[in-house]
Amino acid sequence: AIDTLGSQGLHVILGTPTATPPRWMRSRHPDMLATDARGRTRNFGSRRHYCFSHSGYREESARITRILAERYGANPHVHAWQTDNEYGCHGTTLSYSANARAGFQDWLHERYGQIDDLNRAWGNVFWSMEYRTYGEIGLPNLTVTEANPAHVLDFRRYSSEQVAAFNREQVRIIRAATDAPVIHNFMGRHLSFDHFRVGQDLDVAAWDSYPLGFLEERKDLGGSWIKQFLRQGDPDFQAFHHDLYRAVGRGRFWVMEQQPGPVNWASHNPAPLPGMVRLWAWEAIAHGAETVCFFRWRQVPFAQEQMHAGLLQPDSKPAPALAEAARTARELANHPPPGHGPRHAALVFDYESAWAWEAQPHGAEFSYLRLVLSFYRALRQNALNVDIVPATATDLSGYGLILVPGLMYWTDVLKDALQDSGAIILIGPRTGSRTAEFQIPEGMPPDWPALDVTVERVESLRPELREPLERGGAFQLWLEHCSGDAKVIERTSSGRPAVLGMGSFRYIAGWPDSEALHRIMRDAARDASLPAIDLPAAVRTRLCDSGRFWANYGSEPVPRGSVAGLKQDLPEAGICWTTEKADQR
Repeated sequence: AIDTLGSQGLHVILGTPTATPPRWMRSRHPDMLATDARGRTRNFGSRRHYCFSHSGYREESARITRILAERYGANPHVHAWQTDNEYGCHGTTLSYSANARAGFQDWLHERYGQIDDLNRAWGNVFWSMEYRTYGEIGLPNLTVTEANPAHVLDFRRYSSEQVAAFNREQVRIIRAATDAPVIHNFMGRHLSFDHFRVGQDLDVAAWDSYPLGFLEERKDLGGSWIKQFLRQGDPDFQAFHHDLYRAVGRGRFWVMEQQPGPVNWASHNPAPLPGMVRLWAWEAIAHGAETVCFFRWRQVPFAQEQMHAGLLQPDSKPAPALAEAARTARELANHPPPGHGPRHAALVFDYESAWAWEAQPHGAEFSYLRLVLSFYRALRQNALNVDIVPATATDLSGYGLILVPGLMYWTDVLKDALQDSGAIILIGPRTGSRTAEFQIPEGMPPDWPALDVTVERVESLRPELREPLERGGAFQLWLEHCSGDAKVIERTSSGRPAVLGMGSFRYIAGWPDSEALHRIMRDAARDASLPAIDLPAAVRTRLCDSGRFWANYGSEPVPRGSVAGLKQDLPEAGICWTTEKADQR
């Protein structure tokens, strides 16, 4: 098969088959299956039916990877390798098996040493939860009420490390046999393990982009927003993940699976508007994608994914997306590389924070990803380029604006990078509200010495409750009561501090709605001397070295001149490039 494809000029990306262990493997290792949080075995019959903590399956995975690498490592048609497939898909990062429990106990022993140190870090004096030995520690499931959040967080850390170790072993084996790049295809909206940590062992990060499927699963957006973009996808969701995986890949990312038509797995599966397949591909390129692959080539006529559209129908006749893919390929051949463009803003993203707030949300609607996406959307609505950066970043120089929403705890490395950045630092709610051990810091949140602000009390708000701001908009879902000597920049209509600042640092004492956050971001961009543009709800743009890319997620055309800098008509569900010299920030 590889020779047949290669002889026709196709480049092969060869994936290891470890996401789909065969039935005989399950017989060889009866205890390799994962266990869900309710203690039930997740059985054979689909895919990803393995526990990352099972040493036997880890050895089998290394064995098949070695066989493939030795046979195909020097094959001239194999231009890249993919490890496994979509780590964590179907809720498979966490396993509550006996293998996971034993591995977790060893991991804790190595992390804490003496058992009294673990008891102190976790606060186990509360509810008489002290342990005498590591062998007494179970997994944080099936407890009468909520488990200790520090226990939960450490189990999430352990489980994430198991994914990274599983991937690292495959990469090590492949690299010994080839110089071709090694890639993994991550997913959108999945935060169950630290993708930055896995990315450290890869040459390229990839992700699987399904705009319409993801939109259907976004229950937080509201019916009117979903209806507006039903056949286009959320205008910011794909771009966020492009920027995220560019960071995970340390500047290199691919789209390994791009949606070409209706998918099979969402609650509803509409077809994209004509033009959207081309738009999605071009937007990925504008954000730095080196490769965009469509999944799938031909719609499969059997098994679980037979309702998943491809570029070809099951009878091999062209599906609607084929012409758009071909057009995009022709256009790319005549277009200069977009380049990265100016560094307007950075957004700090942290997987541990997502696990922490999932363990202790304090409000039914609180979601770290939802909070981060709202800040990201406000940047995009102001036409600013965004880089996603991990909380381990050591150099943040060159940005005009840096956002830190909902970060669980500060590291000294990040503090130094922010202090030295020279940027306006916008700190979002709940940031610095815990230590690494999941305790409220002694100095009180946001625990930032350069900002004299103390969060004395927090409250989560029901969706229908809002705290209006004097300048318009409101806080929603989350509200903080603050004191301190920092300057009050904005207040709520009841007179409480809403945005406080000191020097280049600003703290937002709540979760702003879209109106308020758009204004707060515009003001911060102005103070940072960034070239913000007020964009319509459906229009997005990215400034690249080769010009400015425009995307219209709307179903109506946007005429030239209706948006600052738009020099061409922008068709419905369409794109255009305009010539513009990027600033040098």
